[in-house]
Amino acid sequence: MVKAKTWILKKHFEGFPKESNFELREEVLPELQDEDVLVEAIYLSVDPYMRFLSKMWQKEGDVQFGTQLAKVLKSKDPAFPEGCYVVADCGWRTHTVTKANGPAGPILTRMVSEWPSDIPMSLALGSLGMPGLTALYGLEEVCKIQPGETVVVSAAAGAVGAMVGQICKIKGCKVVGSAGGDDKVAYLKELGFDQAFNYKTVSSLEEALKKASPEGYDCYFENVGGPFFTAALKNMKPGGRIAVCGAISTYNDTEPQMCPYPHHEIITRQLKIEGFMVRSWRHKDEESVKRMLKWKKEGKLKTKEVVTVGFENMPTAFIKMLKGDGLGKAIVKV
Repeated sequence: MVKAKTWILKKHFEGFPKESNFELREEVLPELQDEDVLVEAIYLSVDPYMRFLSKMWQKEGDVQFGTQLAKVLKSKDPAFPEGCYVVADCGWRTHTVTKANGPAGPILTRMVSEWPSDIPMSLALGSLGMPGLTALYGLEEVCKIQPGETVVVSAAAGAVGAMVGQICKIKGCKVVGSAGGDDKVAYLKELGFDQAFNYKTVSSLEEALKKASPEGYDCYFENVGGPFFTAALKNMKPGGRIAVCGAISTYNDTEPQMCPYPHHEIITRQLKIEGFMVRSWRHKDEESVKRMLKWKKEGKLKTKEVVTVGFENMPTAFIKMLKGDGLGKAIVKV
């Protein structure tokens, strides 16, 4: 008999999430049936999309959705032998009995066999996992960046933004980043950003963007929404491309933000704007992770993690992440 601890979404978020939105429970797991796998969480990820998609993806009383790095303890699926490691979309659970695939697609994904022993496996939830892949696909598949172009990224010190900047430099681009703190700006410069500024202290976002790149921007990797989006539009080059990944400045609003209508800039600058989700290129994930592993081994990628210890601290880690506390990818070590 295996018991699992789970975090339930007790009450949908209204405004900024609180620990009282969640409830810790315990359940007894069923015996394995044909093709079932029992996994044990080692690391769990907390990400902004959990706030953004909450009401779309879950009901009150559901286990909080999310991704974890887990070890297979028992298996009746030969593709997932006991002892192997997987990235699992099992939610906030310590243990799970599941099949490898569900109605919406894969639940379990084997870690790439070439994963080096000297690179932490936890990075499979961060810079070498979903956030890193989001950065890669947003740049390559949506923006289609070319050497010599200039890219601006908002929330640049976040898990996705930091990877955006570093991949831009690998591909021969100039990159400008915005972040919410002087320590974060210093981190961006450490990562190799050509220019970086603290959006909380500049007198004008539009002028800060213009100063960082007077010639304008070929691409904008959008993570925040709100006034920054409007300011970025006014600094785009004609024919510029914008990859819309997130809008974290709006996730906790109880009333919609009002901003100037941007249609004039979009039309006269002939901008291309595309929203995207990382799973659209899931078929490329294994090859893409191998590329990023190679960059990491070559010293071209730097990574930071904010590690919270203890499954009981999942809500705390989630809330800290949304507040922007710490530098690096937020994860929980069970």
